[in-house]
Amino acid sequence: MDDVRRGVPRTDSLLADPRLVAAAARLGRPTVKAAVLAAQQRVRGGTLPAAAVADSVLESLPVTATTLRAVLNATGVILHTNLGRAPLSAAARQALVVASGYVDVEYDRDTGRRARRGRGALSALRAAAPAAQDALVVTNGAAALVLAATALGAGREIVISRGELVEIGDGFRLPDLLTSTGARLREVGTTNRTTLADYSSALGPDTGFVCKVHPANFRMQGFTAAVPTAQLVGLGLPVVVDIGSGLLAPDVSLPAEPDAAGALAAGAALVTASGDKLLGGPQAGLVLGQQGYVDQLRRHPLARALRVDKLTLAALEATLRGPQPPVRAAVVADPAGLARRAEALAEALRRGGAECAVVPSEGVVGGGGAPGVLLPGWAVALPAEAARALRLGSPPVIGRVERDRLLLDLRCVPPEEDAAVRDAVLAVVLAAAPAPTSGS
Repeated sequence: MDDVRRGVPRTDSLLADPRLVAAAARLGRPTVKAAVLAAQQRVRGGTLPAAAVADSVLESLPVTATTLRAVLNATGVILHTNLGRAPLSAAARQALVVASGYVDVEYDRDTGRRARRGRGALSALRAAAPAAQDALVVTNGAAALVLAATALGAGREIVISRGELVEIGDGFRLPDLLTSTGARLREVGTTNRTTLADYSSALGPDTGFVCKVHPANFRMQGFTAAVPTAQLVGLGLPVVVDIGSGLLAPDVSLPAEPDAAGALAAGAALVTASGDKLLGGPQAGLVLGQQGYVDQLRRHPLARALRVDKLTLAALEATLRGPQPPVRAAVVADPAGLARRAEALAEALRRGGAECAVVPSEGVVGGGGAPGVLLPGWAVALPAEAARALRLGSPPVIGRVERDRLLLDLRCVPPEEDAAVRDAVLAVVLAAAPAPTSGS
């Protein structure tokens, strides 16, 4: 028998294939070479014909040099943390392209000297939150709060309600974050009720500040009590309010969601929030507040370690100055419009042989925003077993399985992508169809 190894194409010959040369220019030579070596090994194992190696390599290569894949979010969860939270607007994506090269992030073109970093984004943030005397941007919402706790509370006490010592995703606990700064927590009140007297009796010479945290991923109902920011400010110490979701101004569609404008108007020294939630921008931590306190945070050595890069600054500014971001469009999506889109998708799927139905679907904000708020809409229901195939398809379509059905909620899917969802589902239906018998 012939040695199968003699038929394995040479590595250098394969890498000289014009198609693989082009792929190497796009993805990098190491990525293409690794795919070549894997295909050669399949030839040695007898699972791939030698003549098909180059074609197999091309099929196995990623579209881009990152392993991240763009997906279609049909879960109905707007700020889906596992899917990257807020999708950026077209303006923000364009800003990322601009910022990917050399830019004047810390350079004054008029004087030729160094300039304040991210001045455009900070100006846009102050304009969007005019009640703030100054602003600062750091890497994420947790970083904003930890910087405030370090600058104002390290070695001192932070007074906080027991009902606001929250745990969020992946086991992240607020008490652990705050005490990691070297501050001590002075817990007041009970889980369900905290009064102004509880705070007042806890204050002393070691108090650094009073912290108020929005319990963003749950709600307490019944026999409860909490103290408004304005009353806490009356205690005479700085109040730091973490609103979490990044809502800068009141939103009539989310009336119970706290916003930065309200906290600042109530007298909060600092407000911290996330940029990649209801604001609809990139991952960032926003600090808004009184000039002296923002300056104190800005001058702290930790601020350098938490500094954001030019890409974040560019996307944040474009989000603030540009048109309505996708998050906002998803929050206010018209249920009647969602119903029409779902019916059109279902009709196209039925014509292609899919079994489906249009059913009511309740979307949510997600990402720790607007807990308990349900957004009425509609979804296309498919058999639950289609979920995995759609996740692994191209493009990947991520729905949610509920009551043994896969629901595809179009709230977070741009209308121009409805056809892509249709084609992805039909590809799964075609793949699952039994092969025709001979003579049929």
